Amino acid sequence: MSRAAVPFELLPGADDSPVILHVPHSARRIPPAVRAGILLDDTALARELDHITDAHTAELAAHAADACTLTPWRFVNRLSRLVVDPERFPDEREEMLAVGMGAVYTQTTHRRPLRTAGTDPGPLLSDYFHPYAQAMTAAVADRLAATGRAVVLDVHSYPTARLPYELHGEGPRPPVCLGTDAFHTPPELLALAREAFAEFAGTCVDSPFAGAYVPLEFYGTRPEVSALMLEIRRDTYMSEPGGAAGAGLTRLASALAALVGAVS
Repeated sequence: MSRAAVPFELLPGADDSPVILHVPHSARRIPPAVRAGILLDDTALARELDHITDAHTAELAAHAADACTLTPWRFVNRLSRLVVDPERFPDEREEMLAVGMGAVYTQTTHRRPLRTAGTDPGPLLSDYFHPYAQAMTAAVADRLAATGRAVVLDVHSYPTARLPYELHGEGPRPPVCLGTDAFHTPPELLALAREAFAEFAGTCVDSPFAGAYVPLEFYGTRPEVSALMLEIRRDTYMSEPGGAAGAGLTRLASALAALVGAVS
């Protein structure tokens, strides 16, 4: 299967690296069968992808990995989050269901219909969400077996201006938002991230986005799995909403590589 066809990809790092750079929202690709269930015309869909895609984050993670002495592993989603969002809870625990953005989105970033009302999420969950979750679980388990711990660094970006779908967007929007989990984000990891990204004139914790991704098999039970979400404000490295990357990408990759080195 060609890289263009795979739904997700685990890119190997060093055998003794505990770090997985997780890149869930960088892609724009939507398989034709999934595209058929989306209500937007091509122009509107392209604009929605501009808003919802964490553009260039896979490139950012790749540059950071290349700069590391101890190469981290990378788990990269090759499909758009409009197919499924692998970081949502797949059930009623997901608060984003309130705005039609659970594991299978039914509304756009601007609260307009994306799929028909009553769309059954089951087939998309079976075809895409659960295989992704199983593969990410296996990747974390492999790091645990190899090194005794796993560190998931979740690489995201977010828009400078709040979008209508954001439930908690009223707070600060710093250059770098550090999303944490009370169980899986130790203070030492948070401190290292603050130090690594200090040159970007401001980090905030859990504003405007909170939380960190851990596969459900380990969630709340395995402290050896630590996690931190990195939400990078898009104007620091690209033209918005869906434009080209700029010089900031190189600086951010260096900071991410420094964080990887510190936690490795």
